[in-house]
Amino acid sequence: MTPLQLSKLHATGNDFLVLVALGDGWRPDAADVERLCDRHRGVGADGFITLVDGDDGADAAMVLRNADGGVAEMSGNGMRTLAWVADREGLVRGDELIVDTGGGRRTVELERDGSGAVVGATVDMGPATFVPGAIPVSGRSPFGLTATFHGTEYGGDAVGMGNPHWVLLVDDPDAARVESHGPRLSTDPRFPGGANVEFVAITDRRALRMRVFERGVGETLSCGTGACAAAAVTHRRGLTDAELDVVVRGGTLRVNVGDTIRLGGPVRHVFDVTVDPETIAP
Repeated sequence: MTPLQLSKLHATGNDFLVLVALGDGWRPDAADVERLCDRHRGVGADGFITLVDGDDGADAAMVLRNADGGVAEMSGNGMRTLAWVADREGLVRGDELIVDTGGGRRTVELERDGSGAVVGATVDMGPATFVPGAIPVSGRSPFGLTATFHGTEYGGDAVGMGNPHWVLLVDDPDAARVESHGPRLSTDPRFPGGANVEFVAITDRRALRMRVFERGVGETLSCGTGACAAAAVTHRRGLTDAELDVVVRGGTLRVNVGDTIRLGGPVRHVFDVTVDPETIAP
């Protein structure tokens, strides 16, 4: 097949490969994405974004897959990387971009430096939902869900951000067994589609610390929807203010909880690369 032109970007360490496939451009399947995102045999990334044409007033649409090739609904960090590429492609009107995603339509406001280059973005992530069927999570209530693994007790709330999350309150995220317990928690049978699992500690009313295990990926340095989910849960519980910072291993995200949740943070272009997926061994 014709070699692909891919861009690699990261947003607080959460890295993505972005493919521009406007018109009838080639689109990868699950096996292609898994090979390309492999950090040993491929290019390497937490996820793969295909930028396609928007319609009905949208400037673009985002097709998102996790590193294992599975389809995902939404990524706040991924949206910032898409916005950077969309700006280079001339799709941005002024400093605003309207994008359709698997989790609904989203508006992105770009942040530029003195030269006009995009260095960050703020995404209207839509409302958080605590309706079990909309998350989705089984049972009548998403609140106070508990689990115990190898003597460790976990408790927290489920919340939907266009994708499912389980926000667990812990004493110290750095000491949490994210890599060993995350896979079990992420596939808890109460979440029919799996869940992204956040291990969260409250610093004060305006700051959280968080580690995250993303379904289909593993632990990542950052998760935008996860930061929004953590802010929504702690704010609903009356533990944090509406505006706060969420500190992740890859940096700091800004979250504002309201009727919708706004997520802000940096984006960095790493490199462009030309690659033929068929040459990457499975």
